[in-house]
Amino acid sequence: MNAIPPVVKNLIIINVLLLLATWAMQSQGIDLVQYLGMHYPGSDKFMMHQIVTHMFMHGGLAHLFFNMFALWMFGRVLESVWGSRRFLIYYFVTGLGAVALHMFVNHLEISSIQNAVEAFRNTPSPELLDQFVNKNLPNAAPRVRDFINAWYDNPTSAAHAAEGLSLMERILQMKMDIPTVGASGAVFGVLLAFGVLFPNTQLMLLFPPIPIKAKYFVIAYGLIELYLGFTRPGSNVAHFAHLGGMLFGYLLIKYWNKTTKHFY
Repeated sequence: MNAIPPVVKNLIIINVLLLLATWAMQSQGIDLVQYLGMHYPGSDKFMMHQIVTHMFMHGGLAHLFFNMFALWMFGRVLESVWGSRRFLIYYFVTGLGAVALHMFVNHLEISSIQNAVEAFRNTPSPELLDQFVNKNLPNAAPRVRDFINAWYDNPTSAAHAAEGLSLMERILQMKMDIPTVGASGAVFGVLLAFGVLFPNTQLMLLFPPIPIKAKYFVIAYGLIELYLGFTRPGSNVAHFAHLGGMLFGYLLIKYWNKTTKHFY
């Protein structure tokens, strides 16, 4: 890794070591993701250090590989042009901006769920529970569907209403306790910067194997993430974090261009 500039090299090393540590600790019954992954601030599992540490955690080998490959491919060019200090600042600003936008969108989703739970608490009904489960737990276990169907048969049952409220509160808590991990937000910021600084550089896609200019690649990727963010809000991919990394990266580059040409 001698040809890799120091910040990119050390970022890759830290990310790899933390994935190895995650695997090692799992064998001891310790889940590092719960300690270092970013939790919703309203969750009991949220800790301040997670705002930074989540950027160095990954959900698996494939997740790590693609992020680190992109960091190596584009980040080493940026660090060589900008210098290590500027690149490191850019990396963290985009990573933190990414999680900020993701948490904002997550807050909107959680608030909507909380409002639905409160509405159900005031006027419980099988219809409200059915709508809630379809929206927030579409792949619910058969026993959940069986419970809802049984309540439809006995809509005035206080026991069913109490159990329905308990189910909704558990779903709410589950949503709040889902950790966010990955360097993807910062990596998307790196990708954005490469497209801005080297817009006409030819990149070769893997699927399909055709050349494309960096500026078009970045625009296409951003539009895809925007589309997926709105059409698949319940997926396990933090699309708005990716967009946040690109947005904050763009704003930071614009700021740098207006203030000084010699930041480092």
